[in-house]
Amino acid sequence: MAELDDDAMERFPVPEFDALPADLQDRIDEETERAGFTPNVFAGFAYKPSHFRAFFDYYDAIVDDAALTREEIEMIIVAVSGVNHCYYCNVAHGALVRIYAEDPLLADQLVANYRTADISDRHRTMLDIAVALTERPASVTREDLDRLDEVGFSEEAIWDVGAVTALFNLSNRMAMFADMRPNAEFHTLGRDQE
Repeated sequence: MAELDDDAMERFPVPEFDALPADLQDRIDEETERAGFTPNVFAGFAYKPSHFRAFFDYYDAIVDDAALTREEIEMIIVAVSGVNHCYYCNVAHGALVRIYAEDPLLADQLVANYRTADISDRHRTMLDIAVALTERPASVTREDLDRLDEVGFSEEAIWDVGAVTALFNLSNRMAMFADMRPNAEFHTLGRDQE
């Protein structure tokens, strides 16, 4: 059975695992079994079960039904989280970038400045649009979507760039608002690539 860390977030109380609705307990148990620890984002969003369900349902839809690769999804999350200065997502999703890209350096490059990261022009264009949508949403135009098309993204993948960016702007803001703290395990995951 999973345990929720009392220090998963600083500004709101972390609920007791046993007091959560059964569906939340099941989801948290599944994630704990998969990761080997309970990611603190589950403890944070468990504060409000209806929001937990909505957030993770949308997250699952984006990850499970994407025209982007998982590496691309995580790259967007880390670049967006980097410009938003979201400590939780930089660390947690940085670990996932390292794992999916099989690159122990890429996440740090993306957080520091994705524009100088060792990535393809295609991925730089993807991140340019995601960061523009993050920093200046009203500035994103049809020409930006055309740029994504020109570097090989399908119409569905272009939609997914926007959906991932939008969800993680929400996620970043909630993580920062609640002062969610990344698990210690995330700091080292994917750093030793054989």
